[in-house]
Amino acid sequence: MPKPSVPDPAGNGQGRPSSSPSSGPSSSPTRRPSSRRTMRLWAALEEDLRTVLERDPSVTSLREAALHPSLPALWTYRLARRHYEHGHRCTARLLSNAARFLTGVEIHPGARIGRRLFIDHGSGVVIGETAVIGDDVTMYHQVTLGAVGWRYDVHRPPGEARHPRIGDRVLLGADATVIGPVTVGDDAVIGAKALVIDDVAPGSRRLAPPAVAGTANENAPDRVQRRPPPRQRIGNERGHAG
Repeated sequence: MPKPSVPDPAGNGQGRPSSSPSSGPSSSPTRRPSSRRTMRLWAALEEDLRTVLERDPSVTSLREAALHPSLPALWTYRLARRHYEHGHRCTARLLSNAARFLTGVEIHPGARIGRRLFIDHGSGVVIGETAVIGDDVTMYHQVTLGAVGWRYDVHRPPGEARHPRIGDRVLLGADATVIGPVTVGDDAVIGAKALVIDDVAPGSRRLAPPAVAGTANENAPDRVQRRPPPRQRIGNERGHAG
C-alpha cells in the first residue's frame, strides 16, 4: 500500500513520501502567518533598495543605494507599521521617532504607504497618520502631507481621514504641501512650493507661481533700517531722556 504524501515545502506542487503513516496535520511544513508577513516585509525592503538604484542617477550600486539618506527612514517606517498593526503603538512611535532623529524624515506609523516610494534627499518630509500613498510615488525634500489642524479635526469622527490620499505615480516637488483629506489623482504633478487644499484630478498639475524677473534695485525700496553706531545711539538716547 503506498504511503500518503504531504505537500512539498518548496511549494512546487510535488508530494514527497511521509516518514510514517501516522503523520498528522501537525507534521505539515506549512508556514505560519507570521513567517509569511516577515517574508513580505523583507521583499518590500529589497524592493525599496532597488527603487533607489533605479530612480537616483547618482547611485550606481546596491551598496551605495543602501546608504541613501532617506532609505533608513522608509525601512524603519515599514517595521514600525508592522508593530502598529499589531497594536504595539508605543514601539511603533519609538521607531518612527528614532528615524526622524537620524534622517529628518517624519512618517507616522499609522500612514499607509504603497510599493516603491522614492524620497529624494528626504530632509523635512512629514507624512501624517491617516495619509495614504499609492505605488511608484516620488517626493522630494520638505514635502508635507498634513492635516488642517486640531481645531477642525477634533470634530471629525474617530477613524475618519484627516490627511491626503496620494494616487499612483504622483510626483511631489520640493517643499510641496498637501493639506487635509484631499485626493491627488494618479499621475498628477505637484510642483515645488505648491500648496494644495482641494482635490487634484488624475494627470493634472498644480504649480506654484514662478519667480518674477527683475533687477536688484527695480521697484524695490530699501526697507533696511540701519542702526547708528553705538556711541551715536547712546548720545541720541541721552538727548531723548533729557
